[in-house]
Amino acid sequence: MSDLTTTTLVLLGLAALTAGFVDAVVGGGGLVQLPALLLGLPQASPVTILATNKLASFSGTSVSSITYYRRVRPDPRTFLPLMGLALVGSFLGALVASQVPREAFEPIVLVALVVVGAYVVLRPGVGAETVLLHSGGRHLGTAMVVGLAIGFYDGVLGPGTGSFFVIALVGLLGYSFLEASAKAKMANWATNLGALLLFVPQGAVMWRLALVLGACNLVGGYLGARVAVSRGARFVRGFFIVVVTAFVVRIGGDVVGVW
Repeated sequence: MSDLTTTTLVLLGLAALTAGFVDAVVGGGGLVQLPALLLGLPQASPVTILATNKLASFSGTSVSSITYYRRVRPDPRTFLPLMGLALVGSFLGALVASQVPREAFEPIVLVALVVVGAYVVLRPGVGAETVLLHSGGRHLGTAMVVGLAIGFYDGVLGPGTGSFFVIALVGLLGYSFLEASAKAKMANWATNLGALLLFVPQGAVMWRLALVLGACNLVGGYLGARVAVSRGARFVRGFFIVVVTAFVVRIGGDVVGVW
C-alpha cells in the first residue's frame, strides 16, 4: 500500500464505495471493484487481487446483509441452506482460482448476462412480487444447487455473483426482486467468507489496502441496502436492468478487445 499514490488510493476508494452500493441493490459490485484493483495494482498477482477484493467486499456484504435481514425478514428455511452451499462452493472455487485464467470466463459471463437481462426486460411482471414456483424439498433443493453453483463461480472469479444470485432466485424460485436481493446478499456474504477461509491462511490479502477499501465498501453497502428496501421491488428491477446493461458493455468490450 505504501507504493500507491494518493490519487490511486482515492480512486480505488471511490470504486469500492460505488461497488458496495451496486452490490447491495442488485449484486455485481465486483465488476466495478475488481477491474479497478487490476488497474490500480498492475504488479500484483491475480490471487492477491482476488483475495484483497474478497476482504473488501466482505465488509459491504456484512452490513447490507444485516440491513436486509432487519427490514425484509427473509425466510431462514431458504437462506440458511443457500448460504451454507454457497460457502462450500466458494471454498471449492477458490481452490482452483489460481489455475483458471480470467479470459476463459468472460465469454461465459457475457452470454449469461445477456440472457438474464433479456429475460427481465421481456417479462416486465417477473419479480414484482413473490410467487413461489416450488415448495418443500424441490424448493430447498433448487436453492441449494443455486448456492453451490454460483458459490463455486464466485470462488474462482466472482464479478457478477450477486446479480446471478438475484436472477436465479427470481427466475427459478419465484421471489420478488426485493426478496431475492435480500437472500442474494446473505449468500454473497457466505461466498466471500468461503473464499477468505482459503485466501487468508495463504497470506494472499493486502490487509491495509483491503481494510481501507472495506470501509468504503461498507458505507456503500449500507446506503444501497437502505435505498433498495425503501424504494421496493420496482426500483430494484429497474436498477438491475441498468447495471446488467453496463456490465454487458464492460465485459463485451473486453471480449472483443475494445478496452
